[in-house]
Amino acid sequence: MNVHPVILKGNYVRLEPLSYSHYADLCEVGLDEELCKVTMTLIRTPEEMKKYIDTALREQAEGKSLPFAIVDTDSGKAIGSTRFGSIDKVNRRVEIGWTWIARRWQRTGVNTEAKLLLLTHAFETLGCIRVEFKTDSINNQSRNALLRIGAKEEGVLRNHMIVPGGRIRHSVYYSIIDSEWKDVKRELEIKLSK
Repeated sequence: MNVHPVILKGNYVRLEPLSYSHYADLCEVGLDEELCKVTMTLIRTPEEMKKYIDTALREQAEGKSLPFAIVDTDSGKAIGSTRFGSIDKVNRRVEIGWTWIARRWQRTGVNTEAKLLLLTHAFETLGCIRVEFKTDSINNQSRNALLRIGAKEEGVLRNHMIVPGGRIRHSVYYSIIDSEWKDVKRELEIKLSK
């Protein structure tokens, strides 16, 4: 697995390697308290957005993750972020997560296409045999979105994390494996064609 920064292009979005050039756009659309109600990272101020980018780029330098800005192809502006994380080259798996999309672009084709681009890259370029996802057990919107893209629910890790504010989070794990990828890809392409 040769994991390195790459641009992934779709019809609605382009996933670009996250950089400080995306900072102003992300501050414009992402300093929304509603976006971080069920996430592990609070991004409510320009300083917290800078810290978010700092952390993502540090983890990229350490080989732990590969962060992307989600760029709207019509406007050319960054409207969210996502990444490959928990990169395990030996076992040929990655996690897709740390995803947030500005509310204006939620419930559009943006998330579906971003996931299709990431999954295609993971299975067809990186040679992954497993792609995993995790979300907060109370995040029904995320849980439904993962099922909608074809991920299989695997189980719940109880008392998995402590979120900002002190609430104890139970994390639900999902995955797509290489033998399922062909069918999952076809279904995602059908969804996007509608």
